[in-house]
Formats: sequence, structure tokens, C-alpha cells
Amino acid sequence: MSVKERKKLHPFPRLRIMVRPGLVLGPGKIELLQAIEKTGSISGAGRELGMSYRRAWLLVSALNEMFGRTLVTTSPGGTGGGGAEVTEFGRAVVEAYRRADERSDEAIREEFARIGHIMIDH
Repeated sequence: MSVKERKKLHPFPRLRIMVRPGLVLGPGKIELLQAIEKTGSISGAGRELGMSYRRAWLLVSALNEMFGRTLVTTSPGGTGGGGAEVTEFGRAVVEAYRRADERSDEAIREEFARIGHIMIDH
């Protein structure tokens, strides 16, 4: 279930993984990686997600720092335009996060339904 689909449900879980103190991997960074994969650029991904190029660039930089490995490579802009590519490692991180997110949803779905009913009843 995508974050947009989940936002229609209340309450809904959002998986966040603290990779290191102060460095958190969550749905926003994963969606950015997926948008970069789709558009082939950081600016295009930012536009698709409604964020500035600067914000997208800072998140990419944080992702690369977070893991101590490159998740996104870039090529310089210019006349032909630049580009960005999610590395094999970056794609593996996205896939691992997605699997963990799905499994955590399944594990707590019943409890979240109870919380939703409690909210409706009160």
C-alpha cells in the first residue's frame, strides 16, 4: 500500500528505521529514490514529489551519508543535461525497506483497526 493510499486511512502506520542516531530512513526518502529511478534526475524527482531541487539534493546527500555508500550517482548538467541514477545498492535498500514495511503493516494491521474503531466510537 502506497503512502498516498495509507493517508486515506486513519490511523495508519509509517515505518521509520533509525540507521544511526539522527539518520532515519522512512517513506519520504524511499519515495525520492523511486522517483529518481523513474525520472532519471534529482530535479525531476523533486518536481514529481512536490519538493524543491535543494530539498531533494539534501535528502540524497543524507542517504549517501547514512549508509556510508552511494545510493544515487549523478552526472553533471550542462547543454545535454545531467542525470541521476539509483545504484544497485540503492535499489536493494528500497526493496528491503518495502519488504519490511509490508511485513510491519501485516503484523500490526489488526491493532491499528482497533485503534481506528476506538477513535470512531469516542
